[in-house]
Amino acid sequence: MSLYLLFDIGNTRLKWAVVESHQNPIDRNKKVWLHSGAIDTKLLLSPDHCEELAHYILQTIPKPDAIGICCVAAEECMTNLKHLFTPWHDAQWLRMRGDTPVDGLRSLYAEPSQLGADRWAGLIAARTLSNGNGLVVNSGTATTIDFLGANGIHQGGWIIPGLSLMQSSLELHTARLPATSEAEQIDGFGLSTDAAIYKGCLAAQIGAIQNALQLAKEMRQPIDRIWIDGGNAKHIAAELKHQPLSSSIFTEAINGLVLRGLWSWLRQALR
Repeated sequence: MSLYLLFDIGNTRLKWAVVESHQNPIDRNKKVWLHSGAIDTKLLLSPDHCEELAHYILQTIPKPDAIGICCVAAEECMTNLKHLFTPWHDAQWLRMRGDTPVDGLRSLYAEPSQLGADRWAGLIAARTLSNGNGLVVNSGTATTIDFLGANGIHQGGWIIPGLSLMQSSLELHTARLPATSEAEQIDGFGLSTDAAIYKGCLAAQIGAIQNALQLAKEMRQPIDRIWIDGGNAKHIAAELKHQPLSSSIFTEAINGLVLRGLWSWLRQALR
């Protein structure tokens, strides 16, 4: 049995998962990962936490045949991660970048090398899961919105501050606006400052997605599906279901979209 170990090193979280080579990334089973986990990316800069992570993974899974990495965090995080697994020095390490060639996909980015590897991985996953016109939303530290046509062409996208970043920037740069607690929120307009901040920031996220849906419609490539990943995926997906433009579009909050894209590419690269 061959194993693949996948790492998605984001600005906030490092996510990892293990799959068997014979498995297929289109599998919708929630238990598709043999093993998986996540830690704060900043812990990769701590020798003690690095050793804990390495010890856990090395003791939990057999040596993988290939290790795939997608990294948008500081290069030091990537370097430190590789140093953790010297016992697996002979495993094949493959790194995905924004300009990594993928069969059936092409980006119209003026400089493909500047496209975030996580965005590219998300697009690969969307193409693996569906052949229609799709919108890929990654709602992490930043929220990225990318349009992938049914023809496999990435038409570009947008990057805006993520939901939590929007809220924290208000707290940081104003004297009287507090940090918010999403548990206290209600539908509609906020009836407290706390609720007004949360609902306002969420509305900005939804508004950007709605604008992207309208733009795709004007391009005569209406969106069939919206794929949402990231820490705020469930909140955004739930809100979208009540919006006029998106209520009839298949919307799914899917955990590990970037890992799925990395996995799909790895299968292609190793065949």
